[in-house]
Amino acid sequence: MKKKIIFTSQGHRADIGEYKINRILPNRYADAVGPFVFLDHLMPASHSPNAPIKEVDGTGAHPHRGIATLTYIINGEADHHDSAGHHAKVRSGGAQWMKAGNGIIHDEAVNVDVEANDLLTHAMQFWINLPASQKATRPDYLPVQAGDMPKHILPANAGWLKVIAGEYENLVSKIPSYTKQLLYHLHLNAGGHFTIDTNKDWEYAAFLPLQGAVVNNEEFTGGDFLLFDNEQAAIEISNMGQSATDLILFGGEPYTEPIVSYGPFVMNTQQEIATAYRDFHAGKYGIINYQ
Repeated sequence: MKKKIIFTSQGHRADIGEYKINRILPNRYADAVGPFVFLDHLMPASHSPNAPIKEVDGTGAHPHRGIATLTYIINGEADHHDSAGHHAKVRSGGAQWMKAGNGIIHDEAVNVDVEANDLLTHAMQFWINLPASQKATRPDYLPVQAGDMPKHILPANAGWLKVIAGEYENLVSKIPSYTKQLLYHLHLNAGGHFTIDTNKDWEYAAFLPLQGAVVNNEEFTGGDFLLFDNEQAAIEISNMGQSATDLILFGGEPYTEPIVSYGPFVMNTQQEIATAYRDFHAGKYGIINYQ
């Protein structure tokens, strides 16, 4: 038996400055998939070898509370600074995870990966809702480079599956999980197939960033977001095209606590949202040292 696809969407534009962004989640049908409450797709862009580097200098600094952000860099290099003193650069194929906890300010920019001579930028950012017990904890940060991402090679030259968060078979991501969750990057070569059995009562969604695929016998195009029902059944993905395609599969256990979100904060009550803003304006989230 295969899982039913109960909703599809192409998202909507939510550009930030020069970044061309398509907002996939939340949408008119789903506010969350498992613990994931937000997904922005930084659409691929080609750059000149002489394009100026976007500086991380405070102009894009902003706060978060109550969530973990997870930025997956498909192409490019992400530069990160935050008010807890973390600084790192993550290159193509890697990810950076930041737990906002009880409040943090961060600043990040995505540029070309000069070292790899890659003049394309392409990324995704997820917000992962923290359990109430974790919303009051200290912020944290973890950069994971591409070589430290667990990868499963599919048989018959079908492609590969990268475990960005959660686990797959005996592969476990380094990114912390406070609830049961999964975030996979599936790369299917032309003619490749992949089937995964789902967990009972988990919520699942898929996103096709660029090219189409056949999912559970239905054909979808690049940019499609797919939401599945909650029945325990298989998800079957096939690439019937002439070139490789990619699919992002994510979800996990349903988030059972109340969700109240406003701006960059995701909490459990309206009062906690008010406190988050009050603490931010009182300077309790600290400042970023860019040196």
